[in-house]
Amino acid sequence: MDTQEKDDEIAFHYRSVDSAAGISRETAQRLAKHLDMDETQIIHHALSELARRVLPQYEADDGPLSDAQLAQIKQQANSPTPRSVRSTLLSDDAEAA
Repeated sequence: MDTQEKDDEIAFHYRSVDSAAGISRETAQRLAKHLDMDETQIIHHALSELARRVLPQYEADDGPLSDAQLAQIKQQANSPTPRSVRSTLLSDDAEAA
């Protein structure tokens, strides 16, 4: 076994009883049978599901708005000039009706 392969492996030990922090080998075997996978696939599947739930699935944005940006938004939101929103989905004929 070369160094790269050894670095890509970890020791894994089942818990003696099921808990929120781990499962027993018996439970892993039941999951494997139920999902038609082997125990290694079950571990990868569980970690993949956890990663999807916990890790961001999008690129980070530029962070919070600056004070200047917030001030500009507040100024425009409180503008006394009346504004309206008009649907761009209506055709000219529908607007005339």
